Amino acid sequence: MKDTFNTTTQNTDTQQAIQQTVFSILFTISAAHFINDVLQSLIPSIYPLIKAKYNLTFAQIGLITLTNQLTASLLQPVVGAYTDRRPRPYSLAIGMCFTLTGLLFISVADSFIHLLMSVALIGIGSSIFHPEASRVAHLASGGKKGLAQSIFQLGGNAGSAIGPLLAAIIIVPHGQFNVIWFCLLAIVGIFLLSKIARWYQAHMALKVAKKYGSADDSRPMLSKQRIAFSLFILLILVFSKYFYMASMTSYYTFFLIHKFHVTVQQSQIYLFVFLGAVAAGTLFGGPLGDRFGRKYIIWISILGVAPFTLILPYASLFWTVVLSGIIGLILASAFSAILVYATELVPGKVGMIAGLFFGLAFGMGGLGSALLGKLADNTSIEYVFKVCAFLPLIGIFTGLLPDIEGKKGR
Repeated sequence: MKDTFNTTTQNTDTQQAIQQTVFSILFTISAAHFINDVLQSLIPSIYPLIKAKYNLTFAQIGLITLTNQLTASLLQPVVGAYTDRRPRPYSLAIGMCFTLTGLLFISVADSFIHLLMSVALIGIGSSIFHPEASRVAHLASGGKKGLAQSIFQLGGNAGSAIGPLLAAIIIVPHGQFNVIWFCLLAIVGIFLLSKIARWYQAHMALKVAKKYGSADDSRPMLSKQRIAFSLFILLILVFSKYFYMASMTSYYTFFLIHKFHVTVQQSQIYLFVFLGAVAAGTLFGGPLGDRFGRKYIIWISILGVAPFTLILPYASLFWTVVLSGIIGLILASAFSAILVYATELVPGKVGMIAGLFFGLAFGMGGLGSALLGKLADNTSIEYVFKVCAFLPLIGIFTGLLPDIEGKKGR
């Protein structure tokens, strides 16, 4: 009787520990995400440098982004689906090793082809990192899934914001070889991810999913066709968001240089304003979705940004910078809400869903960059921004999503 009581108490304690939000892990995986995205953001940050050095066209710049983003996107759903069945905690550190290798290669690349090979390795590192890292955030959420995704995404978006600034200080004034200094940051990332892997491995050893039921196991009371249609709508919204983001991350500096005649370093600072606003917006999207409903946050963050994107191509330098900050702040709140909404549509497939949506995000960014680069060569960089201004209007499709909060099967 006493043994039974002790076993029951231990199980209860273990279950309570598992259901708590593990902020130490969330902030550590967010820090790793920060490092990953700093390193990823170095690629577009040095575009003005390598465009001049190798006499590249805008279309070739777009192909560099496409190569990086395709390798960072196509593998992600495959990695996610595989690790849903067979979690691989230490794959997180292995992914960062690929990124480290890509950085070493890009620092000494001496041709367009070598640049493509280097950014492909960096993309592979990202494709391995994101699905498993998203699962770590999910496992450490303690049920606060929106908050957990926002903390995780905050690290990534902060890294994307800081990366161009670091590139402007370390790489642009001193040359391409100075990319090698960022290998030290990759080594720190490998260390952090190894520590996370140990927690992840211990957590998975408990086989929580088999021992304990949770709200995550509940499935919305929707048909398979309605779930598939809802996922399709979410993917369209991700297309809208990241196609517009591609215009900003890849070509905003060129837009500012061409239209307002600012220097390369000044353009990187203005890009930092946009990306910093993206990082700030990420922090709010998840918690607001937890509180008010993810569908409403998705609607506001995508469709709500349209008036500002439509004005931006015609604004002065001051108002262009202000509008870019507003756009980044509002638009960034969407992704955490979209990702958590999708995992609630298909519970138990966090890796696959994260891989699919992160993969599509990167894929759309790469495809968008390539197509927009070709458009810029054939027209002008200002025309690109006038066309992209209409993309957030696609957010109207959010109205077709079902209201699933509070309507899951018990």
